[in-house]
Amino acid sequence: MTDPIADMLTRIRNASAIRKDEVVLPMSKMKFNIAKILEKEGWVGKVEVVKGAEKKNKTAVFDELKIVLKYDANGKSAITSIKRISKPGGRVYKNKTELPRVLNDLGVAIISTSQGIMTNKEAQKKKIGGEVLCEIY
Repeated sequence: MTDPIADMLTRIRNASAIRKDEVVLPMSKMKFNIAKILEKEGWVGKVEVVKGAEKKNKTAVFDELKIVLKYDANGKSAITSIKRISKPGGRVYKNKTELPRVLNDLGVAIISTSQGIMTNKEAQKKKIGGEVLCEIY
């Protein structure tokens, strides 16, 4: 797999399209940090790490990331759109004055900065730029 973040976003998009309760994917620090931002901003319900040793009859002991998806009373997903911006074939970097505004600040862009992964609003407050990973609304 050449782009694990795109794989994560696609799994979330596909699971919410068919109204699954949760998504389980391979664990990495980057994906965990992105998922925690989604949880903090209210786009997903709960994020947790499932240890690989807890599963029975598995030869591999890799940790997994479990993301509980969020829906409203009518069963509509909290996430309308989630898309990858910076890709391995074309990285997208923005400085502090060019940070994106997603859906007139109703959505969130996730930025990878020198001070860690954060939303576009946090990066504007800290006056730093970075790589635009994805947009959610």
